[in-house]
Amino acid sequence: MDLGLKDHVYLVTGGSRGLGFATASALVGEGARVVLTGRTAETASAAAEQLGAVGVACDNADPDTPTRLLDVAKERYGRVDGLLVSVGGPPAGTVIEATDEQWRAAFESVFLGAVRLARTVAASLGTGGSIAFVLSSSVRVPLGNLGISNGLRPGLAMVAKSMATELGPRGIRVNGLLPGRIATDRMTYLDAQVTLEQREASRAAIPLGRYGEPDEFGRVAAFVLSPAASYLTGTMIQVDGGYLPTF
Repeated sequence: MDLGLKDHVYLVTGGSRGLGFATASALVGEGARVVLTGRTAETASAAAEQLGAVGVACDNADPDTPTRLLDVAKERYGRVDGLLVSVGGPPAGTVIEATDEQWRAAFESVFLGAVRLARTVAASLGTGGSIAFVLSSSVRVPLGNLGISNGLRPGLAMVAKSMATELGPRGIRVNGLLPGRIATDRMTYLDAQVTLEQREASRAAIPLGRYGEPDEFGRVAAFVLSPAASYLTGTMIQVDGGYLPTF
């Protein structure tokens, strides 16, 4: 299938590794042009060089990030067609254990930063534009020892749903992606917080019997962002090997 991505321009935050990098790779592989972000100039440049993209060092929590990315994309390519909002997850821990500072920092990055990016980029998109949020299975089911994520991700999913309704008349689509257990550095970190028995139980609960690969997520995300998904909006798409008991 031709996704219709040739020469389209996408912004991908958190694109220097993990799910963001996998999505950027899939987009570039389909002929799109990508401006990706990383926390440092080194990580952003390394990822961009590997993919043939443009790398920018910035933080989703920085209020100047959306404008910076738009300026780079328009200066380099003259247009912007879409955005993938991906950000590293908040620290593991229970709701009771999490401090005010941890909640505040996560809200600025995971929630407000994502809303600001989507709102700002949406103003520059035309008909056919697309925005996708990388969320979590915690949108549907609370995950053990991830209290902050359980608190923030569902709210962000409702933001995405609301934006889909608000932007639909302009021909702009907004969707959410709910990754399950994907073999990224984030998953390695989370696995290290629990016992071997708990890890094995989590793996056994996945109907496909294994963790997903980042490129398996990236291909889904690239499709959702692409013109090939032109009638898909306001949807939360599970990429979890069947892990969630809901649909």
